[in-house]
Amino acid sequence: MAQSLEEDYIYSDDDDDDDADPNDYYGDECMEEDQEPVDEREPDPEHFDFKCLTVSEAKNFLDKQVQETCGKLKVDKRSAQVLLMAHGWIFSELEKRTEQDISNLLIEKGVRARNIPQVRKGGYVSSCSVCLQRKQPSDLKGLLCSHSFCKECWSKHFETLINNGIATDLQCMASDCHIGAPEEFVLSFLEEDSHRQKYQKFVFRDYIKSHYNLRFCPGADCSIVAYSEKPQSKRVDCIQCKTSFCFNCCGAYHAPTDCETVKKWLMKCADDSETANYISANTKDCPKCHACIEKNGGCNHMQCSRCKYDFCWVCMGDWKSHGTEYYECSRYKENPNIVNENAQVKAREALKKYLFYHGRWENHAKSLQLEAVTLANINKRIQEKVMKNEGTWIDWQYLLNAASLLAKCRYSLQYTYPYAYYLESGARKRLFEYQQAQLEAEIENLSWKIERAEKYQRGDLENQMAVAEKRRQTLFKDFFPT
Repeated sequence: MAQSLEEDYIYSDDDDDDDADPNDYYGDECMEEDQEPVDEREPDPEHFDFKCLTVSEAKNFLDKQVQETCGKLKVDKRSAQVLLMAHGWIFSELEKRTEQDISNLLIEKGVRARNIPQVRKGGYVSSCSVCLQRKQPSDLKGLLCSHSFCKECWSKHFETLINNGIATDLQCMASDCHIGAPEEFVLSFLEEDSHRQKYQKFVFRDYIKSHYNLRFCPGADCSIVAYSEKPQSKRVDCIQCKTSFCFNCCGAYHAPTDCETVKKWLMKCADDSETANYISANTKDCPKCHACIEKNGGCNHMQCSRCKYDFCWVCMGDWKSHGTEYYECSRYKENPNIVNENAQVKAREALKKYLFYHGRWENHAKSLQLEAVTLANINKRIQEKVMKNEGTWIDWQYLLNAASLLAKCRYSLQYTYPYAYYLESGARKRLFEYQQAQLEAEIENLSWKIERAEKYQRGDLENQMAVAEKRRQTLFKDFFPT
């Protein structure tokens, strides 16, 4: 079981020395009133500095960058926007480009004309090359590439592409011409307010998606934009919709697994989902008396209601055999002789390995769902106790804190399995599996106690919470994605 937390502290026998000078212990420099106390705790690997911006705040932030770029490069607003977008809005990257590079980029995006003779049309009647309707030259409009089309064709062209979600990538209609359409040019052909608003919304979206320091919150119907000066694969908690996501990839928060690994894992799970369906059953037979058991809680420490046998839901082994030193069923046992086998045997072994990790990934995902039900039941029990004058909401808050910590730890544990699946065998993987096993054991102990909270003292539960979180922090300290 976990060691007492008191072992982490050293107590002094000299507390009755009333004549001692404080400077003897702390030094003269520590007695200065203005000096901040030194925080000797290890830095939190999950700590991340970010801000949640509203749409107007994000637009002001972008406008400020555009104005600064206009002043530094002596270009107009449209040129500044194009140049910043092409470089992730990182001005230091833009400074590395030569004047010729910048000029070519502006020509390509339709902001600057090429140095070629422009053929001026006379006052004769011409036709639009798209609709083939005869038009007056004044009715034909074109970009800097000199390809001209009628107003109606431009309108239909822009409206169609905007409805498909295209905004900053709008281009000339001519075949093989990739000259971009400036914002003011596009707006001049959009007559309906709905199209104009949609276009400006998509332009803003493209600006944010191309920005190195900004990310849209992926929450449903959420307009918050997250900002970080130093983007990393760390958690952002939206202040509006409360969604938690990874700043780097905007997907579900996935520490300790990095973005690329979790992307590969999710793609593999999607491809092999049918193969793994057999492991997703909610019922299993007791390994001792063979009674049918339904898992209705998040804890994987199961006890048969008929024979009282304690076993692990994941590996179906005797719970006592797991011990506290090593949670054995979380570690996949590689076949050392697989390199000498044929392709068919290797393929079967690869599938076996995947099903091992996928089964535990799915199991913890389902445990999270079941423990959400447990949380609802805890809230109900607390309300009943308060109504019976058996304490206040504050007195029972520790149960809610325990359920919240359990969800946090189990969520982290779920994402350790993709990490372990792709981790190469060796000393580092053995260390990871050891820490993973320690975390899993403490999480199951915490889950067991929360589901039977009335049988445990508050101090015992809070001690288990502290140990579980300590295990999680230890694993993150050594294996947090960079």
